[in-house]
Amino acid sequence: MQPHATIVDGADTEAMPAWLLETLGIARPGEGERIELNGAAWVVRDGMLRACATLSDSQDQTGRTFAFKWGQRDTYESADSRALVRRWLRERYGDIAGQEWFTAMTGTGRPLLLDAGCGAGFAALELLDDLLPSIRYLGVDISDAVDVARQRFATRGRTGAFLQADINAIPLPPGSVDIILSEGVMHHTDSTETAFRALVPLLKPGGRFLFYVYRRKGPLREFSDDHIRALLQDLPPEEAWQTLMPLTKLGQALGRLDAEIEVPEAVDLLGIPAGRHSVQRLFYWYVCKAFYRPEMTLDEMNHINFDWFAPRNAHRHTEEEIRSWCADTGLEIERERIEDSGITVIAARCRR
Repeated sequence: MQPHATIVDGADTEAMPAWLLETLGIARPGEGERIELNGAAWVVRDGMLRACATLSDSQDQTGRTFAFKWGQRDTYESADSRALVRRWLRERYGDIAGQEWFTAMTGTGRPLLLDAGCGAGFAALELLDDLLPSIRYLGVDISDAVDVARQRFATRGRTGAFLQADINAIPLPPGSVDIILSEGVMHHTDSTETAFRALVPLLKPGGRFLFYVYRRKGPLREFSDDHIRALLQDLPPEEAWQTLMPLTKLGQALGRLDAEIEVPEAVDLLGIPAGRHSVQRLFYWYVCKAFYRPEMTLDEMNHINFDWFAPRNAHRHTEEEIRSWCADTGLEIERERIEDSGITVIAARCRR
């Protein structure tokens, strides 16, 4: 049987390359064929293996929300939006190409990198773009955003394999993955810790786990986050998008004030530190998320607010929780960055 290729944006893309089939331990299935992997049913649609599992209501809503968000490509693909995310990713994870462990992996072959919750491939393409030819990239996402990722990889001239599946049930053999990237995804599952513990066993000893999870905020932010998220839950994504627009305009208005305020003494009751703050950022971090960047359009800013408020699953954590999970699963933290927004970690799986 000839390999199945799908034409996307004028380029041939292969969602099931030979190395993926070999890793999964299966022969190449045909379009529409149903197979079983790890006791679960899968089907090939548009040349891609897709899980047939039933999702919880919360996970289904979260998946549909992200499928809608990543489908709005004009709200995140501008040069300014991509540059902003690229800088933020590289500040947090550092220079991956220059890290000794990555050089060692690529020196002996093409390591397998699992992008667990790839969405539209946005983080991978901005963080790893020049490195993608030197690795075997596998993007996995629960939503139809995985199709957008395949399209965007093709447009950028990058190759990758893709599966549509829950990151809690990726059918890879234990110890088969060199690197896992899960950028802002595990907290969008039914349980961040369950997802974390499902992914770690896939890593080889000496493999690296790169991830980011939301950090718990002060009491006013936590209240407003949950309050707004609850109001959006039952709305269609298009309506939720429009419902958030006045909040995005408020953030824009606060940002355009270009004003600062001096907090004379830390307000520990609300988690507000002393010092000089931008009025917009003070509101953003400690009252309600209303994103603002002067170089971005209103739709681009609304995209970021929608990403935060619209999904039902959006758990927040403390650094103590994350450290305990790593210790329990035999991960040694090599790089940790704690910010108001979240916690970024690079951890190595201990060799035992």
